[in-house]
Amino acid sequence: MFPFMHRLFKWLLPIVLFSPPAFSQDWIRTGTGLGVEKVRLAVPDFKASTQDAKNTDLLKVFNDTLWNDLDNAGIFDMVSKSFYPLGPVGSPPDVKFEAWSAPPPNAAMLGFGNLGASGNTLTVQGWLYDAKNVTSPQVLGKQYQDAATTDAARTIAHKFADEIIFRLGGGIQGIAESKIYFVSSRSGRKEIWAMDYDGANQHALTHVGSISLSPRVSPDGSRIAFSSLTRTGWDILMYSVDVGRLVTFPRFGGTNLSPAWSPDGTKLAFSSSRSGDPEIYVADQSGANLKRLTSFKGPDVSPAWNRKTGAQMAWVSGRSGLPQIYTMEADGTNPQRLTEEGYAVSPAWSPNGQFLVFSWIRHYGPGAPGAQDIYIMDIASKQWVQLTHDGGRNDFPYWSPDGRHIIFQSSRSGSEQIWTMLADGTNQKQLSFAGSNTQPNWSWK
Repeated sequence: MFPFMHRLFKWLLPIVLFSPPAFSQDWIRTGTGLGVEKVRLAVPDFKASTQDAKNTDLLKVFNDTLWNDLDNAGIFDMVSKSFYPLGPVGSPPDVKFEAWSAPPPNAAMLGFGNLGASGNTLTVQGWLYDAKNVTSPQVLGKQYQDAATTDAARTIAHKFADEIIFRLGGGIQGIAESKIYFVSSRSGRKEIWAMDYDGANQHALTHVGSISLSPRVSPDGSRIAFSSLTRTGWDILMYSVDVGRLVTFPRFGGTNLSPAWSPDGTKLAFSSSRSGDPEIYVADQSGANLKRLTSFKGPDVSPAWNRKTGAQMAWVSGRSGLPQIYTMEADGTNPQRLTEEGYAVSPAWSPNGQFLVFSWIRHYGPGAPGAQDIYIMDIASKQWVQLTHDGGRNDFPYWSPDGRHIIFQSSRSGSEQIWTMLADGTNQKQLSFAGSNTQPNWSWK
């Protein structure tokens, strides 16, 4: 098996690959875990364990959130609730395995439990059972307690979903508790906003009152670097998630854009025109020890670190005319061009360090066929996959921390909004609706 197929066979999602040359129509189909099918999972609604009046609302939020988290994971074949057998499944003694493991549900795994409010306390018990293993069926048993609020019910559902995903998804952490940061104009100015991974809880973080762009959250989730138009020009600003406000960061002069964190959180790369031409610079997380990495006529912007090794960067350069994707070592040496045609921007490195996702107009110019779409490229072979297809302008893709999903902006619904999809291009969903929402960035965990 040649190296590219070997890497792709180990990837987590089914994906269809083809070579860039137009004359090549060879298709290579690979699958999850060397062809292993998705786990068939049944998750009946959790049952009330107390008589509290708050249970109705809490159960609806919990059950909807848990189902959506598992359905969005991309690794399960969720059994339709219309196939579920009758009868309660709120605790282990209620389970009749033969009814769940046989057709029509034919479930391999069963997640179930109960929820109940008592005063101001919410208690949730959840289990995951192997429906086809009658001798030792329990895989997971958890109990959670929190305030009896819908927000807490959502959080507990996220936690339990991530436990299931971790155990059934090859030991990779789930993303139900991760966050997405983006630019929104809905307050009248372009500010930095945040939301849960599924689009819930959208709220403004910054109130700069200007134009803020390109948010990038640090690997530990404590800070967000972004570019903003200030009285002195375009500067890199730093927002502390911990204290909920801007914190001091140096001004470098010139136009400073598109910050990017190194995987260990100790360095920040960005584009700056402080020397006249936009070039890629890197500094310590405090802004000290500024070092220039590129030196070539034409703009150099949008740096992105290899998230696995931190030893390479991808970036966008106009040195050959139209913008193209390049890579280099983290010290600026060994620049290599990846894209050879069209108009390619917004690279982001996959968590496993093997792929770049980016936005590409492959046939650029008046009357040229195609549109601005999202692509994945294998770094070693330069083979690529087109994930979106002529649905408006698609740009600023970024990976989820588990490598199974991609967030991006798209104009397909009539305005710029945040969308998400599985990393094979399927299950595309719109997450934002009000105002204009762009340039999404996913937390590292």
